[in-house]
Amino acid sequence: MGTETEYGIIAPGIPDANATVLSTQVVNAYAATLREGLGNLAGTRWDYTDEAPLSDARGWQLGRAAADPSQLTDQPPVLTAEQVAMVDQGPIDSPEDTAVLMNLVLGNGARLYVDHAHPEYSSPEVTSPLDAVRWDRAGDVVVQCAMERIARTPGFSPVILYKNNTDSKSVSYGSHENYLVPRSVPFGKIAAALIPFFVTRQVICGAGRVGIGALNQSPGFQLSQRADFFENEVGLETTVRRPIINTRDEPHAVAEKYRRLHVIIGDANLSEVSNFLKLGTTSLVLALIENELAPIPEIAEPVRELQAVSHDPSLRHLVTLADGRRVTALDVQEIYLEAARSAVDLQGGGDEQTAAVLRRWESLISTLRTDPMDAAQQLDWVAKLKVLEAYRDRDSLEWKDPRLALIDLQYADLRPAKGIHYRLAARGAMERLVSEEDVLAAASNPPRDTRAYFRGRCISSFPKEVVGASWDSIIFELPSQRRLQRIQTREPLRGTAALTERLFDGSRTAEEFVSRLQGGPEPSMAP
Repeated sequence: MGTETEYGIIAPGIPDANATVLSTQVVNAYAATLREGLGNLAGTRWDYTDEAPLSDARGWQLGRAAADPSQLTDQPPVLTAEQVAMVDQGPIDSPEDTAVLMNLVLGNGARLYVDHAHPEYSSPEVTSPLDAVRWDRAGDVVVQCAMERIARTPGFSPVILYKNNTDSKSVSYGSHENYLVPRSVPFGKIAAALIPFFVTRQVICGAGRVGIGALNQSPGFQLSQRADFFENEVGLETTVRRPIINTRDEPHAVAEKYRRLHVIIGDANLSEVSNFLKLGTTSLVLALIENELAPIPEIAEPVRELQAVSHDPSLRHLVTLADGRRVTALDVQEIYLEAARSAVDLQGGGDEQTAAVLRRWESLISTLRTDPMDAAQQLDWVAKLKVLEAYRDRDSLEWKDPRLALIDLQYADLRPAKGIHYRLAARGAMERLVSEEDVLAAASNPPRDTRAYFRGRCISSFPKEVVGASWDSIIFELPSQRRLQRIQTREPLRGTAALTERLFDGSRTAEEFVSRLQGGPEPSMAP
């Protein structure tokens, strides 16, 4: 599994700044940070060869002419000459560093790039929800480093990054999840079982939002930043006519064996507990589907109910099911919880993290039934609402007061000294699951138990020779070879530290490494 985060970005000193240019500055500022000690090297460029964003899991290919431009993610973004000049005056450190970078693969196995008008961080692949939290937070560290570097660069206006999902002026940007699932599981079964789950899981992993409606047209507070921007149940789009279930069939793995479930309906979470449960509970539901044990409490009108659930922070809204029953979102979540617990018990109880997901899932459902405000240390939407209600009580503010919208935004501010979430966490008012030391390490180092280890180690060990990378390949340019050497990495659970660490540690050069990887002699471990 893995996450993708598009960060909100502004330059307060330049109200009309081009967001794409600002986002490019973020990528180049982090590249400049990586250059220190590496000459003019800064991560590795993205290889678009295996991108296929118009393949639909329902069995067809969308024509390019019919696609929205935002769907064409298989081609690099292009800046005008004027925009290049605006990027190129600041964080680049030396005269020879003239290339403007819009796409980097990092030594921790992640990808940092410009996605339309946002800087985006795609985490490396991991195998547990706690690691997903760790490397998701590592992305925040990466962009914070870039933000700090821009702020101290002469001639550049500081930028502020937000981990949120809407500008509250009709624009929403994504926080996506990705899960590797067997291709043998029919996509229709995946969609049927996940729709009720996704409609209701916002009670636990919503980020909270001031304002109701895609245009922020009504005052109020709701659970989710994303709910009002969804229009369909199933579809290929991600930025227009957004569907609850996205059908992009771009596995980034052995296509005959796997599909990548691309989930676009989640909020960007700062709460580690919300993030842990978002990834953990979804993984358990996918396991239920794979084993034909998933409940399907079919909802009569999923899109309408998605928004109705979000609009009711009291959690009393009754969702109408296809069979006529009316239940709360917590009731639906409990149906999935009970199915997951039963399946895990049948298999002997599961591992430590599975047990932790089940325990926290059950505990929070119980807490939210009794008094949602008691979950303020665990859940983003509750923590945010508690802060907002304190301001409302102190200053007698109505929900339409613009000061509340500013507090909402400040909750997601990634500046540790300014962001409300960070200030709450600093005084122990938000529960942490991973240490600061582990997060800082994850910003530089890849996970050890997936192919991300191989990708990250290639980039950090052989920065001059690795000229391109993607999720499923690494490209070497070797002095002795006339052609580029592409190393396929289509099996996500190969390329781990257990399989390749000795090879990295025993290879003095990229030539030696590639030769041995392709069947040459085993490296000596002698110093």
